[in-house]
Amino acid sequence: MRRQLPVHDRVERIPTPDGDHLTLARAGIPVPGSRHLLVLHGLEATITAKYAHGLLALALARGWSADLLLFRSCDGESNTARRLYHSGETSDVDLVVRHLHATIPGVQLVICGVSLGGNVLVKWLGESAHAGPSLVHRAAAVSVPFDLGAGAKFLERGLSRFYTRHFLSTLIPKALRKLEQFPGAFDRDQALRARTFWEFDDAVTAPLHGFRDAADYYDRSSSMAFIDQVRVPTLLFSALDDPFVPPPVMALAEATARRGSHVETEFTNSGGHVGWVEGALWPREYYMEKRVIEYLSL
Repeated sequence: MRRQLPVHDRVERIPTPDGDHLTLARAGIPVPGSRHLLVLHGLEATITAKYAHGLLALALARGWSADLLLFRSCDGESNTARRLYHSGETSDVDLVVRHLHATIPGVQLVICGVSLGGNVLVKWLGESAHAGPSLVHRAAAVSVPFDLGAGAKFLERGLSRFYTRHFLSTLIPKALRKLEQFPGAFDRDQALRARTFWEFDDAVTAPLHGFRDAADYYDRSSSMAFIDQVRVPTLLFSALDDPFVPPPVMALAEATARRGSHVETEFTNSGGHVGWVEGALWPREYYMEKRVIEYLSL
């Protein structure tokens, strides 16, 4: 129900080494030496994602330029490579970050990852511990699932199952289109039977991306193991009532972050998953977006 129009003024493609492409929805003209925001979206978001454009609009208001990176297959067309995107895939983010540095000399790059994009961001920052400080000025990761396996199981409970059904309604058709491109990439009948994230990732994500099964995918892709390797000033911003993340996982993420000096946590009592809605009537405001931009402006 949110009223947030897209603020990007152009769309650009970046070729990938495997003959595919990535898409950037771009807002403002990058200026060498200035601050530039890169937003990584959540599962199955599109170019109109309202929280992403809320962040982009606040960046523009501060005189920054900004990009929304659309993961493969999220720009409205089927990508050409055998793979799609997933919660632990970081090579595309690395490619875009290095592209921005090559095309905007002296850029002060700040990144915000949301949900799936937050998991990707934290994992990439941990993997890039040595190069990270030279590439990214500050980062913020919002509503991160942290432990993908625990989150998948948590979403099988109560009303949370409606989230799963919502996402599978687009994930399964997308997977079937990929199967038409690459027959035999995974078992079609198993994919059609999927009713949970675990079943979908076991049927599609794992075989499509070289994992043994869903458990292997979750184990190797969860960002929890990378938090204490991050060397860029990073804010983990989450709500304790997030229906995607079990409370013990949130507690472990907070404890892990305290072991280092580069990651700080702000876990609010309420806010849901990418929520934090302020005000009962229109116009509403969104605390997360203001807080993230405030942190990234330091």
